Amino acid sequence: MDYDRKSTVSSFYGGRRGSFDALNHSQSPDYAPSGRPRDDASSFYADRQPRASHDALTGGQSAGYNASSFFAAGRLEPLKGGRDEEEEAPEAQTWDVYADFNNTGPRYSSAFGIGQHQESGYHQLPPPPPPPGAKTEGDADSAYTPVELVTVPALGPEWQLSEMKNMTKSGRREIKSEKRREKWKAWHRGETGLCGKWFTKRFLAFFIFGLAAIIGTILAITIPRVPGLSFNSSTPLVAATGSYNASIPTQFSRYPANFSFPAYADIQVDTTSNIIPLTFNSISAQVWDPTTNLQVGTGYFGKATLPAKSYPKIQVPLNFSYVASNDTDPTWNEWYNACKNSALYATGTRPGQRVCHDCFCLLMRTTGVNFELILTMDIAGLPSAQSQSTQVDAAPCPIELPINAA
Repeated sequence: MDYDRKSTVSSFYGGRRGSFDALNHSQSPDYAPSGRPRDDASSFYADRQPRASHDALTGGQSAGYNASSFFAAGRLEPLKGGRDEEEEAPEAQTWDVYADFNNTGPRYSSAFGIGQHQESGYHQLPPPPPPPGAKTEGDADSAYTPVELVTVPALGPEWQLSEMKNMTKSGRREIKSEKRREKWKAWHRGETGLCGKWFTKRFLAFFIFGLAAIIGTILAITIPRVPGLSFNSSTPLVAATGSYNASIPTQFSRYPANFSFPAYADIQVDTTSNIIPLTFNSISAQVWDPTTNLQVGTGYFGKATLPAKSYPKIQVPLNFSYVASNDTDPTWNEWYNACKNSALYATGTRPGQRVCHDCFCLLMRTTGVNFELILTMDIAGLPSAQSQSTQVDAAPCPIELPINAA
């Protein structure tokens, strides 16, 4: 390989150096670098030449890479030209996040003619001088000083008439009324319920129907029915016994004309229409003479509970008592003739008395007593009292007077 081809690459191949050195341009042109003389042969091909083995041990110069083989080691300087940019940089200031909002920090935008320079931008007002007479910092702050309007929020839009009306009582009432109308319309259309999503129009219809059915069933079971009453056909009046008989005297008197005696009204009650037992709070009775339309007796029956779906019998205590002007009174005579002793009759049988033979029973109903019984029943579960009346004809007298009476 010839010398010219190697010289065009670099001094690494032993070619000529240029007349200008970037690092040593201040030195004289006749400066000769120190070191061993340059070898005309390329060090690149020196490895192919034989060399003594003692060169590595004796420190002899090898034909390998040597920094001084391609530039002169005259004056070495750092890569940055002998200065440190980080050390020369000014100390970083603390970042103020409020600087942009208070218009005190640097401006990083050049839009609208407000670049890095502050001439056309905002300049903070200088602190005002303390007013005369202000002794402390608190006094100076409280004095009348100019205000920076930059920190004052912008005024909002003016109040409209509708907004001003909504703040009055009538406006609030109209808003509430409008909300109620909208809610009613939404419920009527089935879009919402009375309690959120519950009790919509459809659900409420089914709920009311079911509730009415349940209430109707409960009332049909629990509400008592007025029972039917009937008298014993043979003996509607029964003689009193026990303490009640002893509490009322039995007597007929002509002067003055009067009579009094106790008795029981024998009544059969029909409770077949009731599902639950029937309870009487009380039963009051009145006895009237249908012929003369005069009251001849009263009665009272206390609280009692009768079974349902049956025909129980009860005896209502009666107190017959009547006072007349004289013994010719028709009411007094009717009851006296029905109750006097049977020995005073030729047949030995009183009017209305049952006479039994071997094969049949004959009831003498020629001149028995006639009366009308009115019963007023106070039944538990009913809002008002119920009244029933019945008339009995030619009934036998429940008592028999002594043969020497009157």
